[in-house]
Amino acid sequence: MAARRHDQIIETPTEARQAEPGPSVLALLTASTGLAVLILGVVWFAFFRT
Repeated sequence: MAARRHDQIIETPTEARQAEPGPSVLALLTASTGLAVLILGVVWFAFFRT
């Protein structure tokens, strides 16, 4: 568990590395948003196009 010393949080290297690595979250968000837009576009063309 992280210790506090003079209003600073002191962590071991193992505790500090437990965060999610950077760009993978952005790539997942971008891919899932793009896929959702694609699916909604297909549904719109299939059912609501006049």
